[in-house]
Amino acid sequence: MFFAHSLPDKPESRWQPLADHLAEVSRLAARFAEPFGASRAATAAGLLHDLGKYNPQFLAYIRGQSTGQGKGPDHSTAGAREILNAFPGGSDRLIAQLVAHAVAGHHAGLADWEGDGGLSERLKKDLPPLDLAWQRELPPGLTVALERAFKPHPDKARLPFQLSVLGRMIFSCLVDADYLDTEAFYEAAEGRVPDRDWPLLAGFNEELCARFDAHMAQKQTNAPANDLNRLRAGILTHARARAALPPGLFTLNVPTGGGKTLASLGFALDHARLHGLSRIVYAIPFTSVIEQTASVFRDVLGDEAILEHHSAIDEDRPGGGRSDEGRNGRDKLRLAMENWAAPLVVTTNVQLFESLFAARPSRCRKLHNLAGAVIVLDEAQTIPLHVLRPCVAVLDELARNYGATIVLCTATQPALGASARPGAPGFEGGLELAADRELAPNPEDLHRRLGRVTFRRQTGGTTDADLVGELSGTGQGLVIVNSRKHALALYREAAAARMEGLVHLSTRQTAADRQEILAEVRRRLDPENPCPCRLIATSLVEAGVDIDFPRVWRAEAGLEQVMQAAGRCNREGRKPVADSIVTVFRPAEAATPREIAGFASAMAAVAEKHDDLFSLAAVEEYFREVYWRKGEALDREGILTLFAMSGGSLDLSYRSAAERFRLIEERMVPVIIDRDSETRRVLKALEGGHVSPGGAARALQRHLVQVPRPDRGRLVANGHARIVKGFDQFVVLATPHFYTRETGLEWERGDELSLDGGIV
Repeated sequence: MFFAHSLPDKPESRWQPLADHLAEVSRLAARFAEPFGASRAATAAGLLHDLGKYNPQFLAYIRGQSTGQGKGPDHSTAGAREILNAFPGGSDRLIAQLVAHAVAGHHAGLADWEGDGGLSERLKKDLPPLDLAWQRELPPGLTVALERAFKPHPDKARLPFQLSVLGRMIFSCLVDADYLDTEAFYEAAEGRVPDRDWPLLAGFNEELCARFDAHMAQKQTNAPANDLNRLRAGILTHARARAALPPGLFTLNVPTGGGKTLASLGFALDHARLHGLSRIVYAIPFTSVIEQTASVFRDVLGDEAILEHHSAIDEDRPGGGRSDEGRNGRDKLRLAMENWAAPLVVTTNVQLFESLFAARPSRCRKLHNLAGAVIVLDEAQTIPLHVLRPCVAVLDELARNYGATIVLCTATQPALGASARPGAPGFEGGLELAADRELAPNPEDLHRRLGRVTFRRQTGGTTDADLVGELSGTGQGLVIVNSRKHALALYREAAAARMEGLVHLSTRQTAADRQEILAEVRRRLDPENPCPCRLIATSLVEAGVDIDFPRVWRAEAGLEQVMQAAGRCNREGRKPVADSIVTVFRPAEAATPREIAGFASAMAAVAEKHDDLFSLAAVEEYFREVYWRKGEALDREGILTLFAMSGGSLDLSYRSAAERFRLIEERMVPVIIDRDSETRRVLKALEGGHVSPGGAARALQRHLVQVPRPDRGRLVANGHARIVKGFDQFVVLATPHFYTRETGLEWERGDELSLDGGIV
């Protein structure tokens, strides 16, 4: 008998038979691929992924009889070769090539077809003959033909990219099925239970919709009966009335403060219920505000339906791919990551898009669960320009061939749309956004009616002392700057002036502390009992944070950021427009970051031409300038060119795409702030082997700060942070006074003497 997984010190009768594993993985993979019509291809991938374990050398290795060192014999290439041999030509050859990529990469990750380490070369290497038992134990007659028609993009040059997405989806089905069956075997053998067993959305969507209705009814009862709240209610009603439309691409163009978060959630719940969709995925630009959105959703729907997946503590390493090759089942269990099986997932754009272009199994595992999902992109216009075209292409593909509904939720449409006709707004390769798929009632009128502020722009440089002076002249005011460094410096200058009600907020602070700080800010802003409140913050307050100041100052930035800042001023429309002033200034003592400078320049040019900077005409001109004229810069790394086809064969560069695709160019790494009993409990459990790395990462995500990689290295090198033994992705602050709730983490102090009086 041949085995898939062994149990140390247990008789072989307790081991998992290989035929059982292959059968179960193929069954699960086929089920996962059913929503997009690739069940037969996924079945083949599941049956063949461990075909090389029918090698007698692998049987000796798993029994501990091998004399070789290190990892066991290659057991992935044999199945890839077999599927290609089964389909030497014809229309199914392309699908067989996708299956071969998935099978060969189910441990090491998806490879390029050509080049160093490419799959085409790997398939040529000598492999030992397999025992003929595989032909008796596996069902005959493999097929890979799709069960439903594949919809090609109107641009025929897009086809190789479309097929690469299909291959990555088949790969996702395979690796998730492989992980799940492996987990189930070891859990049963060792008497453990999964971290979490998620309910299906379809099973209790009616209840979730009822909870949403009850929450909104209560909210309407408690809200002042003014024009603004009536307008928000009308937006929600209109959006939910569109839920019966077929799945596909939608836009929700609502100005900041118009209630688009709840309107998009209401639409998503109704749309999923009416069309039997599998889950809701809410993607947010910034990790710093995910907890705010997730908290709102928990208030509305309860906790049992919602997964936050944004922790930076995962398998990422510099340079991309990490191989799982040679790891046994117990190791695979420890490495297993979330597969987004929850009914409602709140995540980041980084997690969503970098997973969609990933090559590693742990990152791709979740992707098949995007088929038949409602994907809401909050502030969709924040996708960075250098990857905009590939991001738009993959969104189009999810809607075109995977039954997903995409909701572009933003105050600044039409950022991502293709031209509807020659000369019309939009960019080449953009999304085909139909006018009847807009969820908001009359966006032009909404922008006019939701105008609640007076805009001012200072053309000269503004010093920190000037800002402190202006802020001291109002009892409640918000200053938003472009960097954590500037926010901390400005806070210290204001603190030196003994300003009352002073608060600092940035991603220097942990999510747990930010939540407490924002609760205190809202208490101070309570119109029934107002207190002095001067908040100095970074852009994290501009999305998903419901606060209402009478005055706002915003360091120069792009128009979309200025509009977001304006959404924190007179948000509830309680004050006259003339008294609700948003001032855009140019910092004299902090240079505008390079990645923002171009947007700020475009915003300034638009401001010179339009009296109403927030009109749709001004927004359109702004995006024409910063998006649609960029050409090849919208795919700066040439991601879409890495997928090609010639002579009836695909040339897919999966690994190269994963290495090149980075939504955020400066890679940040986490430092855990160990300041409470819960954090210490999780760290102790991790060190003792009582919680998986994935479980620890999820538990700790509210207690960490993202810092530049070199700065974390200095903290560790100089004794100010420690690495959890055996888990080098978990780094814990060891010098407590480097962190306070007021200032956050001062990682710049990493070169100071350590507590023992020396630098190590």
